[in-house]
Amino acid sequence: MTTGADVRDILELGGGESESTGIISKKDIINADKKRSKKSSETLTFKRPEGMHREVYALLYSDKKDGPPLLPSDTTQGYRTVKAKLGCKKVRPWKWMPFTNPARKDGAIFYHWRRASEEGKDYPFARFNKTVQVPVYSEQEYQMYLHDDGWTKTETDHLFDLCRRFDLRFIVIHDRYDHQQFKKRSAEDLKDRYYGICAKLANIRATPGTELKIPVFDAGHERRRKEQLERLYSRTPEQVSEEEYLIQELRKIESRKKEREKKAQDLQKLITAADTTTELRRAERRATKKKLPQKKETEKPAVPETAGIRFPDFKSAGVTLRSQRMKLPSSVGQKKIKALDQMLTELGVDLNPMPTEEIVQMFNELRSDLVLLYELKQAFSNCEYELQMLRHRFEALSKTGSSSTTASVDGSVGDSQMVLSTDEIKTEAKDHIIDVVGAPLTPNSRKRRESASSSSSVKKMKKP
Repeated sequence: MTTGADVRDILELGGGESESTGIISKKDIINADKKRSKKSSETLTFKRPEGMHREVYALLYSDKKDGPPLLPSDTTQGYRTVKAKLGCKKVRPWKWMPFTNPARKDGAIFYHWRRASEEGKDYPFARFNKTVQVPVYSEQEYQMYLHDDGWTKTETDHLFDLCRRFDLRFIVIHDRYDHQQFKKRSAEDLKDRYYGICAKLANIRATPGTELKIPVFDAGHERRRKEQLERLYSRTPEQVSEEEYLIQELRKIESRKKEREKKAQDLQKLITAADTTTELRRAERRATKKKLPQKKETEKPAVPETAGIRFPDFKSAGVTLRSQRMKLPSSVGQKKIKALDQMLTELGVDLNPMPTEEIVQMFNELRSDLVLLYELKQAFSNCEYELQMLRHRFEALSKTGSSSTTASVDGSVGDSQMVLSTDEIKTEAKDHIIDVVGAPLTPNSRKRRESASSSSSVKKMKKP
């Protein structure tokens, strides 16, 4: 017979009141889930000790709230080194045995541990013994093809013997070369002789119709390379600083040259834009005279693409205000906008006219022409200033030349020819370098120079 205690154990019910009486009540059956959750919450809660960081506590307990292991365990393979798996098989025997290295020719015997099954096999590292194949020539080949007045046969044999011994390491070969018995030669001479013989032997022994890869050595180029390298390493600190200074000056000259080329291109673009706009205006006027007045109202005059300002085209769907077409694009700077407003006020044109179709078109064309005129005036003033500076420089050079040169008087004409000395030529070259390398002029410096040049010209005029 099952008792009430057995039923409580099966249903995992607590003792409570029913344990004392032994009778299962209605409350025990209804509140069974609540009791289970209380038990699970009580058993699974772990409190982090005070002073322990959260990361350290997370290493001790996993997400399942398991307790820390008693022994360190490694279940993940990952990037860790795999431990040796020791089995129950029989251990392979190792033996202390002798071996010889085929790379050595003295017959030296060495000992090491090897498996007993590998006894009698070749040394495993003998496959790394790579040697250079130095060609061998006969007496007849030397006398017919390889004879050279600057080299004897014994000296050539000595060279090839060293090439075989030291595997074409020509620095070592040059160090071990017998300079007492033979003529003193450089490493380039040894290389030239060796590779020249190799090329001749390859041509002699080659079968007809095959492509040859003949090694070529240029001794002159190698000597020049080493001379340049020695000069490079034997430079003084003053020479190094001078070279760096010259490189910086060259970069400045190139940058100034690029700036001048860019300015010339911009000026050419402005001139072509002005020419095209004038031609298009004339073509429009001729076309409007020939067209009928009805067609003139329907057709719109084309805006030239080369104008000073490119106004955006509002071709998107939807309603737009016509006054938006008069808005200047963001590409126009504030300086140009102020100059444009000033020119319009001088001409007596309203800055915000009534935006009808014809007024918007004509107003945009007028402003683009004014911007183009402003850019042309600016370019003209810059060119005029540069021309004036060159003129003043020429006058200064001619004045210094006249004070230091001698004049030769001609009887019929009476003109004096000016001969510049070397000092003036050097100063003129320096002036050219300063003009190219110097920093670009600011508006204040330009005004100062213009005032100085004007005052000097006035002084010249006052002199009798």
